[in-house]
Amino acid sequence: MRTLFVTAALLLLAVAYLNPHGSTSKGPYHADLVRTPGVVNPEVTQANIALTVCKHGWTRTIRPPTDYTNALKVKQMREYGVGGSLSQYQEDHLISLELGGHPTDARNLWPEPYPRAAEMDAIENELNGKVCSGDLSLDEAQRKESEIKHTDG
Repeated sequence: MRTLFVTAALLLLAVAYLNPHGSTSKGPYHADLVRTPGVVNPEVTQANIALTVCKHGWTRTIRPPTDYTNALKVKQMREYGVGGSLSQYQEDHLISLELGGHPTDARNLWPEPYPRAAEMDAIENELNGKVCSGDLSLDEAQRKESEIKHTDG
């Protein structure tokens, strides 16, 4: 019995050590590098950001229809092995449209849980602002966003 308690205590300590103060709103999982590696839109380049990602309203012109993303969300929730209501997830672009992500390639979309998805929207907007102000290159911002979603959800 003592061995069982010691094992349980060590397991709890390991969990606490690996996630000592993580955001409680981070998702229960992060984007899978194999299923969702992220794909960029070949029509967006550093040279044309003023006409694409930095142009107000541009993402509305390329955003995929909801029926496409909802059908993909159902499929990918099964693939990711997550349950719950569809409304608990946002079918999110791993490389956001604001940072030149491909709008419809399934390898750039994944079911990101709320409230983490809403937090990431703010981070995506912040990264977009840095790209458009010249503080970050498009490539740097895409790498940063990918790293966040592949490690923190």
